[in-house]
Amino acid sequence: MGFSTIALLWQESASVIARVWTFLTQSFTFGRITVSISSVLVGVMVFTVAMILARYLGAFIDGRLAKRRHIDPGLRYTICRLIRYFVISVGTLAAIKQAFAVDLTSIAVIFTALSVGIGFGLQYLAADIASGFILLFERPIRVGDRITIGEDEGDVESINLRTTVVSTNDRIAIIVPNSKLVGQRVINWSYGDPRARIAIQIGVADDSDIDLVTKTLISAADGIEYVLPDPPPRVQFMRFGDYSLDFRLLVWTRQPRRHVQIRSDINYRIFKLFKEQNIKIPYPTQEFLFKGGPLPQDFGPVLRGDDDGPRMRD
Repeated sequence: MGFSTIALLWQESASVIARVWTFLTQSFTFGRITVSISSVLVGVMVFTVAMILARYLGAFIDGRLAKRRHIDPGLRYTICRLIRYFVISVGTLAAIKQAFAVDLTSIAVIFTALSVGIGFGLQYLAADIASGFILLFERPIRVGDRITIGEDEGDVESINLRTTVVSTNDRIAIIVPNSKLVGQRVINWSYGDPRARIAIQIGVADDSDIDLVTKTLISAADGIEYVLPDPPPRVQFMRFGDYSLDFRLLVWTRQPRRHVQIRSDINYRIFKLFKEQNIKIPYPTQEFLFKGGPLPQDFGPVLRGDDDGPRMRD
């Protein structure tokens, strides 16, 4: 009796499993696309596995490349990103093929239809994505570079598919579209030669001793942190200004990202040395010339210097 009951339950279970399997594998056709619940589930699993594989494979390769000190960190980041995008792209195509049973020709048709939509409303998104690949392949800007975009300056934290994250000195993250980095003027303080020249403009009174000014400015750059002794600091006499003699102090550094602090330190030193050498920094002044009669009674003492300023009245 017990064996019969078990056999009956097994038959019912097998029947339920068969009906569920039939339901899951039942195909639905939409034009040239054939889909079923089971194929969609398998496609989702393939895409999930591709995402996980891309993440851990990128981390593994990044760890291996980090041990090779001769590989630039920016190049290492680019390699890992490209491998990650490649794995995700292959996984996405495999997931679409598995879920919808389409061949490469059908996928090409789908992307053609998407390109029409991009042409009408998503051109900015497409431009950002294309610019992201340009940044990764051409590498005019790399992770860790110090850049200036308009009035914003900071270090490149990451270059993503559509945007780039720049971190300022205030630890504020600026999200910049990649197309802006490719299509607009960007100052890269870390590109090419690690050395950078910093120019500091200064004006002195027109009766100053220019030789003394030159020696004082060179002394102001001596011993400043991050300023290179070779090439040595130089001073240039730029022009005769409207109310000043304009000079320019040129210094070199291997830490261009610290140019703001270097300017500040040198300006502090210039102010102190100018005080010691009695070198004056002029400011704009205005002179008034009155013609055609005596001065008004209220302004006469002020302009002659006889007025001691406002007084309290009882």
